[in-house]
Amino acid sequence: MSFNTGLSGLHAANKQMDVTGNNIANVATTGFKSSRAEFADIYAASKLGTGQNSIGNGVNLATVSQQFTQGDVNGSGGILDMAIQGSGFFVQKGSDGSLAYTRSGAFRADKDGYITNNTGTSRLQGYAADADGKIIKRGLTDLQLNLSNLPPKASTKVDSTSNLNASERVIDQAAKPFNPTDTSTFTTQYSTTLYDAQGNAHPMVQYLVKTDGNKWNAYTLIDGRNPDGSAPTGTPSTPPVPSTLTFDGAGRLTSVVTAGVSDKILTITGWVPGTVTGGVWKANGATANPTGIAINIANTTQYNSATYRNPPFTDGYATGQITGLKIDGNGVLFATFSNQQSKAVGQISLASFNNEQGLQPGGGTTWRETFASGQPGYDAPQTGTLGSIKANALENSNVNLTNELVDLIKAQSNYQANAKTISTESTILKTLIQMS
Repeated sequence: MSFNTGLSGLHAANKQMDVTGNNIANVATTGFKSSRAEFADIYAASKLGTGQNSIGNGVNLATVSQQFTQGDVNGSGGILDMAIQGSGFFVQKGSDGSLAYTRSGAFRADKDGYITNNTGTSRLQGYAADADGKIIKRGLTDLQLNLSNLPPKASTKVDSTSNLNASERVIDQAAKPFNPTDTSTFTTQYSTTLYDAQGNAHPMVQYLVKTDGNKWNAYTLIDGRNPDGSAPTGTPSTPPVPSTLTFDGAGRLTSVVTAGVSDKILTITGWVPGTVTGGVWKANGATANPTGIAINIANTTQYNSATYRNPPFTDGYATGQITGLKIDGNGVLFATFSNQQSKAVGQISLASFNNEQGLQPGGGTTWRETFASGQPGYDAPQTGTLGSIKANALENSNVNLTNELVDLIKAQSNYQANAKTISTESTILKTLIQMS
């Protein structure tokens, strides 16, 4: 029996060295999780036997468990490098349609724009985005980067906050009719860039004239013309229609009247986009937003302070070329464009399991679902117990090299001690044989 006991000890020590050696070999493997050899003793006893005099029959390898503790997360600089801070696994789909789970976030894009692992054999899974950049959670799909240009969008609204200096002098418009080329006929002006459906930029200038103590007239021109394309001055000309802004005694805007209609949102309809070449205006054939452009001037005040206007917000933009990619903590991939716009192109999905120890290692720093692990649950990062995504970073192996080297010494000592058990038993047998 001693031979069997010693042999089981040699086998166990050898397995411990194998596990420790594998940990040491993968100390620099991204997303690797260290393993631990766990042993159980062996007893040979009959079902009805007593245990007072039972002697163990050695040891066997009960299981090799993996330690899913967090590894250090360090910046890597890779555009598609990602690390999970917390629990969860990236989901990858192989060419055969099978799913694998990993903590290694070293991803890249293939020739078709699909995000793959660093060997290009599996595609990262997540949720797709529609044409407007809205994430659609209808099931997992291959994440793909669309490298095409961002189409232009016609302007539909303009929002801003501004103040008109209450101390400005009143301009008599009967004596000095508004003329955009004569600065003495208006008090101040604001400029905003609008875009037509083809992405062409058009300067919209609003000229403001103080006509009374609490009243101002606003004239809106686009490309130096009336919105319908007619000229505001010269021959022939169409005088621009003013909007009358009225303030109360506290400087708050009370009404905006345009052509007899009172509304604090000035809607420009019938805009005909055009181009000025050599001083000659001509319609460029592009269309504008059919419902008009809503200019919100409700946040205009008249206080005795400097006239100012905060940067306006408009939802229109020109054609944009993709310039980069950003990934936020929720795993949403944003493409950034040369027109200062950004749009979501997808969202990473993470998987979680009731029993991570039940996962089967699949090589390539991946794991696969088993009956023991239970079915995976999929959701976006930072949902429930799932961790967050850190972009341009990778999770290092969680192997503690110092501990592994100590374990290696222990395994070596165990091996030598069990070998000594066998050699001692051999010596005893030789003695018995010589006595016989």
